[in-house]
Amino acid sequence: MKRLIPVIVLSFVLFGFLNINLQQDRWIAPEEAKSVKNPVKSIDKGLSAKRGKRIFKTRCMICHGVNGVGNGPGGKALSPKPQNLTLPMVQKQTDGEIFWKVSNGRNAMIKWGPILSENERWDVVNYVRTLDN
Repeated sequence: MKRLIPVIVLSFVLFGFLNINLQQDRWIAPEEAKSVKNPVKSIDKGLSAKRGKRIFKTRCMICHGVNGVGNGPGGKALSPKPQNLTLPMVQKQTDGEIFWKVSNGRNAMIKWGPILSENERWDVVNYVRTLDN
């Protein structure tokens, strides 16, 4: 048992260190963003996602990559790296959270709110929803 104690303590220290670093790199939208509802009706989401794909190809693909996995040529030198948009961590976020992130940007990610219309940003959100592993 005495031999296990240092291993357990070291595990907690390492896990704590890694957990702190992950939390520092996580991008959390404000609480109020979670409740923002996607105004695009379910029946129109396919068309919206098609428009979003065109926007993504011209605006986002350079960093997030063709398939949204964060491997675009423009993102290679960025720190932190562009997010892999196919991850459950992203896909589990509400539409409002993703919309807030697209609108406000962070670090090297452009603040798209002043550049893209509200409808265009929702189109991007609806396209991001189609990106899954």
